[in-house]
Amino acid sequence: MKIEILEDNSKAFKFKLKETSNNYANALRRMATSHVKTFAIDKITFYENSSAMFDEYIAHRIGLIPILTPDGYSEKEEILFTLDATGPKTVYSSDFVVSDKEVKIANEKIPVMKLANEQRLRLDGKAVLGDGASHAKFQPGLITFEQTGDDEFVFYVETFGQMPPKQIINKAIESIKEDMKELEKEVKKL
Repeated sequence: MKIEILEDNSKAFKFKLKETSNNYANALRRMATSHVKTFAIDKITFYENSSAMFDEYIAHRIGLIPILTPDGYSEKEEILFTLDATGPKTVYSSDFVVSDKEVKIANEKIPVMKLANEQRLRLDGKAVLGDGASHAKFQPGLITFEQTGDDEFVFYVETFGQMPPKQIINKAIESIKEDMKELEKEVKKL
């Protein structure tokens, strides 16, 4: 198997895989989409919501905000995000206060909602690590490939901001290796 880098920057990673099969290319794409762990706000406690929006709608919007996901965190850890906003104003992702200096909102200019005069939104959200197999809010980016020859595939990886696009592919490869180790253990038991 050979690789040729076609584009590599902070937003996108494009590469060509040569001398491989469609099965392997699809496995890599699937693992990158559904098995790379990222942070997302998953649990929200509303203390006050006098806006015109339902709690569930606001929670869904907040859950889709990309969060930087540095290495070294476990699935048991929860990062607290707090919000206390009073209108009239547009609430942006930058209005959240985070309990951990390493874990931050990836894009601080995402509008969450508009609050009218005297409307208030006060909440706590807990970010947890998850993967795209459990919910789309945990997907690290857009990963596609196109077959350009019998054994040639061009991959395009665009990050949503949680991590660099090349890191998404590296983590997908690590995930494939871990799954193969588990499979090997189970086969040895037979």
